Amino acid sequence: MSLPSLGGRPFSAERIPRRGKRRVSDTTNGKYDLTQGGIFGRLMMVALPIIGVQLMMMSYNLVDMFLLGKVGSQAVAASGMAGMYMWLSSGVMLIGRMGAEIGVAQNFGRRDEESARKFALCSIYLGLGCGLAFAAICIVFSGPLIGFFRMRDALVTKSAENYLSIVAVGMPAVFTGAAVAGIFNGSGNSRAPFWINAAGLAGNVILDPIFIFTLGMGVEGAAVATVAAQVLCVGLSLFALVIKKDRPFERFVFIMKPEIRYCADILRWSFPIALESMLFTFFTLIVSRLVAGFGAGAMAVYRVGTQIESMNWLVSVGMSTAVTAFIGQNYGAEAWDRIRGCCRVSILSACVWGTAVTVLMAAAGGPLFWFFLPDPALLDMGRSFLKIMAICQVFGCLEAVSAGVFRGFGRTLPPSVVSILCNALRIPIAYVLSQGDLGQNGVWLGITISATLRGLFIFLWFLADRRSRRLGLSRLRGT
Repeated sequence: MSLPSLGGRPFSAERIPRRGKRRVSDTTNGKYDLTQGGIFGRLMMVALPIIGVQLMMMSYNLVDMFLLGKVGSQAVAASGMAGMYMWLSSGVMLIGRMGAEIGVAQNFGRRDEESARKFALCSIYLGLGCGLAFAAICIVFSGPLIGFFRMRDALVTKSAENYLSIVAVGMPAVFTGAAVAGIFNGSGNSRAPFWINAAGLAGNVILDPIFIFTLGMGVEGAAVATVAAQVLCVGLSLFALVIKKDRPFERFVFIMKPEIRYCADILRWSFPIALESMLFTFFTLIVSRLVAGFGAGAMAVYRVGTQIESMNWLVSVGMSTAVTAFIGQNYGAEAWDRIRGCCRVSILSACVWGTAVTVLMAAAGGPLFWFFLPDPALLDMGRSFLKIMAICQVFGCLEAVSAGVFRGFGRTLPPSVVSILCNALRIPIAYVLSQGDLGQNGVWLGITISATLRGLFIFLWFLADRRSRRLGLSRLRGT
């Protein structure tokens, strides 16, 4: 029997990997089972805590920027340059997290706890290994990595190198914690990562002013506080995975040899997503180099403006993750009506939220920017950045939901292909537009154009796919 799919290839009953059905633990099978209950309610049950986690992750950066803004725009620029490599690390981090979300979700839907546990263990090992490797690169090559930006201010460059080296120490913890969060998300329990990250944020808020001002460490103090909060988070994550009452598995053992076939599935699913994210960050690094050419002020505006604009991206990521978990569990359970309903509900929600963010950024961009960087000389530049970026917000939401559906089926390649191609266009567009009278506004416009194209093409692929129409998406187009 041929089953519906996304991406142009049918999923047949024989192709669904069933490595022996076992009963999923009662600790999660009722409360967090996404194959039962109202579709919107179950989506929100998963999405809202993930959105909260994303907002708290953004808060880590906002707290740093708010306090460093009191030190001066040079401190903000230094953390911004180093922060680009933290962003690059998030792509590698997806190898563990996405592997856990897809593998755990699909096998929970099949009621196969043993396979779900093996996917979870392999994800943790892969995450830790990637974190150690990336940390070593950042520490050893901090000078050349920061030198890439060609910042003319020697003090800013040195502070950025120190910030990068310190924050890199916490990368193994961050990567491991991301894999554990993916395990919880795939099981439908996204509340545990929310509370764990809340504890980390509280620690960061307490430690930041102590290290930055009381101890007089400045930019380096913000990095130390961030690492301490990250170590706290991973400790709580591992504790929750083994002991917490509503943990995904009744029993979880870390000392166990990972099986190659599970690691291979994880890499097959997550590599396109990781490559997409890393190339996106690489392209953004090149754009940041263009921005740095307009001075530390433009770099500070770019740093603050992207953090404000990311409130939409972070919410979209939360919704996308919820859709991936929902589709994954229901794909494993072969609940096709629920998959169709999920597609309709999530797309409508994305449009509503994206429109609201567009209006907010276009109408209230000045006050938003002023709150984080109260520099009169930079206010007009910040207001222009947010107005231009408001254009692409709805398309970004549609992109996130469409990619979430593809990934829930384990079809990670289509959205990644579109994203990589469109992001590559960002560099020539931004360069050409910034050479004329537009200046730095040409860079902002290049970012918006590429983001709009990316969201539009992914969504169109999503709608035009023959298998997608069989899932009921044609009703959205009235055909």
